[in-house]
Amino acid sequence: MLDRLEKLNERFHSIENTMSDPSVVSDQNKFRDLSKEHSQLSPIIRSYDLYKESQKQLAESKKMLETETDSDMKQMLTDEIDDLLKKIENLENELLIKLLPKDPNSGKNIIFEIRAGTGGEEAALFVADLLRMYTRYADTKGWKVELLEGNFTEIGGYKEIIFSIAGAESYDNLKYESGTHRVQRIPTTESGGRIHTSAVTVAVLPEAEERDIDIDPNDLRIDVYRASGHGGQSVNTTDSAVRITHVPTGLVVTCQDEKSQHKNKAKALRVLRTRLYEKEMQAFLEKESALRKSQVGSGDRSERIRTYNYPQSRVTDHRIGLTLYNLESFLEGNIDEIVEELKKNEISLLLKEVNE
Repeated sequence: MLDRLEKLNERFHSIENTMSDPSVVSDQNKFRDLSKEHSQLSPIIRSYDLYKESQKQLAESKKMLETETDSDMKQMLTDEIDDLLKKIENLENELLIKLLPKDPNSGKNIIFEIRAGTGGEEAALFVADLLRMYTRYADTKGWKVELLEGNFTEIGGYKEIIFSIAGAESYDNLKYESGTHRVQRIPTTESGGRIHTSAVTVAVLPEAEERDIDIDPNDLRIDVYRASGHGGQSVNTTDSAVRITHVPTGLVVTCQDEKSQHKNKAKALRVLRTRLYEKEMQAFLEKESALRKSQVGSGDRSERIRTYNYPQSRVTDHRIGLTLYNLESFLEGNIDEIVEELKKNEISLLLKEVNE
């Protein structure tokens, strides 16, 4: 571990020197990449510096203890050594966690896709509830939410909704949300008061940048047509909707949310680029262990990850066996408790893999 920390320390200071080079400052892409790496290494180096300083203090205190004859001073030095040993042990554990394999998509913005599953209109209404929950959570973090595409229902739900969240830790906090979310409640349309179970599927995808995926324009078939449904008169009476087909893979993305055909095309390309990036990640993950596949975030929608039970005001995350009885608050976007527990669970799994 110490050898690796020394190499990272050298790299950190090398980056600092490189970033002051005028030729690097003028290269926006290179400077951005170096800044990102610098910010990722910074907390590790801070802990490592503190670790080295503590080791130095420990050596000095032990040396002083060897020659000290005053009993009070010896006791003080002994107590100081005990405190330093505990501090060093904590720093070693902290550094071990910080050196665990990083998610390659850490720091990226995300694209959320939520789709109604079993349950018809009730599932579509729950899609709207989850959209509101994630939007409110993003607001508390100061992240930007942007609607990319929505397929509305007549009573205010969504058959599907696609939106982006831009924020420094958006992917790191929300990547665990991929999977099937189940809701148990009495629908507003249910006259008999019976509890229904519905489900929606969620995929959290790291948003791909242009440099992540190279799309050949010749591989695209772009169709424009008149938007339908919600959006207002100007949306529905012009050929502003865009459908993009990526011919080699058969992926199709549509967008009709904006009045401008140009804006709809730009949004559709963002979603397409992200889905192509996801396919590449899936191919990579096939070569990795099941744990790494889970850690990176596969966007798998088949696994039932969480149940929202309205009669008992209960939300249960099945992956970590955590149940909270604050459903109303949770749906208002107060999901930090589960997010933090999922992070801890991921760290535990990674530590287990490292130690095996």
